[in-house]
Amino acid sequence: MASVQSIHRTVDDLYSDHHGWLLGWMRRRLGGGPHADDLAQDTFVRILSKPEAIIVREPRAFLTTIAQRVLANHYRRQDVERAWLETLSALPESSVPSPEVQAMVLETLLEIARRLDGLPRPVRRAFLLSQLDGLGHAAIAAELRVSVTTVKRYIVRAGQQCYFPED
Repeated sequence: MASVQSIHRTVDDLYSDHHGWLLGWMRRRLGGGPHADDLAQDTFVRILSKPEAIIVREPRAFLTTIAQRVLANHYRRQDVERAWLETLSALPESSVPSPEVQAMVLETLLEIARRLDGLPRPVRRAFLLSQLDGLGHAAIAAELRVSVTTVKRYIVRAGQQCYFPED
């Protein structure tokens, strides 16, 4: 087993040798937006947070794989934040929750989105139609053009992913 010091040396080397390349990669993917620096850093933070030793044979392929996940998380967060802000803007001013509650709700929504990530689209959609829109199984089945039994399976599968994630 590699020592912590040798792992950090590997990450130090990876960072010094490939940070500039990764930053350029991120800038191209984001169209030069202001988030490229942060997301490149997040990629290396994710590597540092791994408890197991890393063995990197193809550094750029390794970084690209991790950076793609970081980028996907970034886009998912933007989508959830946008939807949450639209919801807040539709509320009467007297019903808008405090900033603390808003932050808690946003973090909860992001966690749900993270847990549902990777499930097939119809499974996610069935769960969200049930939980957020309050639709019954028959209405969801009609919307998705599947059987009620399939809807029930979808909702159970998504619910298990939310309440009993594998990680």
